[in-house]
Amino acid sequence: MNGTVADVIAGALARHGVKTILGQSNPTELMLAAERIGIRQVLYRTENAAGVMADGFSRISGRIAVVAAQNGPAATLMVPPMAEAIKASVPMLVLVQEVPAGNRDRNAFQEMDHFGLFASVSKWTRRIDDPARVDDNIDLAMTMANSGRPGPVVLLIPRDVLGMPAAVSRFSRTADLGAFPLDRPRPDAAAVSKAAELIARARSPLVIAGGGVHSSGAVAELGALQDLAQLPVVTTNMGKGVVDETGPLSLGVAANVTGERGPAHFHLPMIADADVVLLVGTRTNENGTEGWTLTSPDATYIHIDVDALEVGRNYESLRLVGDARAALADLTEALAATDLTIRRTLADQLRANIAAGRNRHVETVAPLLESGNAPIAPERLFAELGKVLNPDDIVVADASYSSFWIASYLRAVQPGQRFLMPRGLAGLGWGLPLAMGAKLAAPDRRVIAVVGDGGFAHVWSELETAVRENLPVIVLVLNNSILAAQRHAENAVFGETTKGVEFGAVDHASIAAAVGATGIVVEHPDNIETALHEALESPGTVVIDVIVDPDAYPPVRAWDACVDRINTQLHRDRPVSASR
Repeated sequence: MNGTVADVIAGALARHGVKTILGQSNPTELMLAAERIGIRQVLYRTENAAGVMADGFSRISGRIAVVAAQNGPAATLMVPPMAEAIKASVPMLVLVQEVPAGNRDRNAFQEMDHFGLFASVSKWTRRIDDPARVDDNIDLAMTMANSGRPGPVVLLIPRDVLGMPAAVSRFSRTADLGAFPLDRPRPDAAAVSKAAELIARARSPLVIAGGGVHSSGAVAELGALQDLAQLPVVTTNMGKGVVDETGPLSLGVAANVTGERGPAHFHLPMIADADVVLLVGTRTNENGTEGWTLTSPDATYIHIDVDALEVGRNYESLRLVGDARAALADLTEALAATDLTIRRTLADQLRANIAAGRNRHVETVAPLLESGNAPIAPERLFAELGKVLNPDDIVVADASYSSFWIASYLRAVQPGQRFLMPRGLAGLGWGLPLAMGAKLAAPDRRVIAVVGDGGFAHVWSELETAVRENLPVIVLVLNNSILAAQRHAENAVFGETTKGVEFGAVDHASIAAAVGATGIVVEHPDNIETALHEALESPGTVVIDVIVDPDAYPPVRAWDACVDRINTQLHRDRPVSASR
């Protein structure tokens, strides 16, 4: 290809299926070249939100997202979303403008050590210096991001290199490497056979499925394994939706929402009693395992994961290192050739036990799901939301309580239903941009973001982006004027809170209207249904500001032991002393 280095980069991105770059003009020469060949630039307001949009796009599309940033301070804002992505195994290509070679190490404008900056959040960081190796650099970046355990990568692009004449490489490149998983390695056949024997002979086997099932596209394979061997499946937060949660073998989400009102609370004895535990696509992190307390240390563990380091990290396991879809298919084939008499004999009792636990959960939460109180019980809000959702809708959460509410009180009613939660590092402010990225990937699907008022305050500005770029999403704001999770954590440990968990009232509906979106305020539960229908029928971005009970909390198991102090009076509600 003739032209400049910028032209070659743009052409290579197009070859890899890139149709959009999340950008703010820089690197300008590249953005001009990309726009000339039809690649759309989506103008964000802040780089950290742009990185989260890239994350949401990749999770839903199964293809790598590209985000561009200027050097220096703009590049530093890419670190938080990249940190989430590397923990959550989400690929993205980050293109960062770099100072010209002749200006390096001279305190050039906004010069900094980008290699050092991205060292802990990038799988691979390189600088494009040779005009003859541009295609090679782009393909290497795509390969690193999309192969093995997916994650973010960085290409640094000096301003002077962008305008150089392109050099023709001796070896042409034509492949599209933009989808993930790029490869599907299979686990060792002998290990698969051993795993099949362990499962077939187990007294009480259990599957714990994580987000890797979604990213591998292994939902159907997990379902086939579950049906063949009559295996109960519990999921992590990120694994939510990999199985139908209304199905007879589903325990729902366990993770860190196993308190008295949690979906898997009455299944805890079954989980603890499992003698063989199959882990699939999960990094067995603290939140996903309730602090590594859910399952027995006496159980035998089998772990499927594409990342060899994650297999056995916290539970010594029979190692099935490979792509989840390939591994599950192999394991199902091996089980089909195994005597499954024990599994079939125990199936009816297993289903009855799961149904009994599920019925006890429904009885426990019913009063909250039907609550007529104001401020509104979040459980009632999610009961109403669940009634109007379609299986094809995408529900996105911010971190903290927003994720917990979705995990606990919205049910996946078909395998593969998508609920996006930022559980890699769980930073606040992810909800809205994650939803916008999902909408960019799936413009014909409805996308609903659930955010707390604390997290939403990080990214109000991106409402303008959503309106301008025609990325209509529905934002449900849980408005209680506090950092609720922080309040309850402080009360649980110390019996009191600092004043740093409370803030002033905010009219989020007015913020929405100010940028051309629709704003709705809901103060009574009787108005929830009408507001949801109005939002779902709107062609544009809608913010529903729901005034919720500041004392409400999701089923965090640790809170069950301190209900007497979890809602110690807020500072703003205390009487003013006579001395003041």
